Amino acid sequence: MNRRVIDYLLSSAGLVVAIVLLAVGGLMVWGHVFIDNQIHSQLASQKIFFPPKGSPAIAGPQFVAMRKYAGQELTTGTQAQTYANHFIAVHLSEVAGGKTYAQVSTAALADPKNLTLQGQKTTLFQGTTLRGLLLNAYAFGTVATIAGIGAIVSFVGAAILLVLSGLGFVHARRVGRAVEVSAATEERREVKAA
Repeated sequence: MNRRVIDYLLSSAGLVVAIVLLAVGGLMVWGHVFIDNQIHSQLASQKIFFPPKGSPAIAGPQFVAMRKYAGQELTTGTQAQTYANHFIAVHLSEVAGGKTYAQVSTAALADPKNLTLQGQKTTLFQGTTLRGLLLNAYAFGTVATIAGIGAIVSFVGAAILLVLSGLGFVHARRVGRAVEVSAATEERREVKAA
């Protein structure tokens, strides 16, 4: 197989891979935008706001992470993680002396007439559920970020392959001409020698 054929094959393969990378990048952009829009619209519809700056609700040292978003509406996955882990989780740890919903629920089932346990069970259930939902928003937000990064990598890879494929096609033409010129020169030498 001569050099020209190899150049055309490799350049064509690079072109195909570049097209695949462009398609994958496009799908990743779509996924990134879709997830971001879903997270934003779902969280915005809940109308959750961080306590305002200087609020006693975020005065303690355990609420330092909350102050970054003071007064803002919760609309992103990163904000959801902060609210879940640095606000709801802190308050949940205070409900029943740090016991989890599962622990309090088990105790409430064993003592159904204990109104304190029943109230703690309800509060922990609601808080844990909200915290879990917010952490799911954070997880999907992270997936959206990864998809966005993947799209950029795919587009950069496709651009590099397109340039290399183009250079490969140009090289294949030059190699073909050089071989033709070289063959013609050899024929002339043979004619002159004869």
